[in-house]
Amino acid sequence: MTEEQPKRRFLTIEQVADELNVKATQVRVLIKTGELRGIQIGARGVWRIGAQDLEDYITEAYRRTEERIAVGDLEGAGSEAEEA
Repeated sequence: MTEEQPKRRFLTIEQVADELNVKATQVRVLIKTGELRGIQIGARGVWRIGAQDLEDYITEAYRRTEERIAVGDLEGAGSEAEEA
């Protein structure tokens, strides 16, 4: 039996980008617009995103998508290349 690594509390912008399969610049935009919560740490102001904040963002994105599907607003569906 292998020992499981403890889940990280905070992620870097790059780790979040990898998790969402988008570019780091897109994560920065999400933070700037307030869609994704992040904090700046230390004198250099490096960004960190809480693991729970990422999960909350994903849950909210699913909710918004379900709403759009329910009202028939599927514009852009199937055009993943535009979003990445």
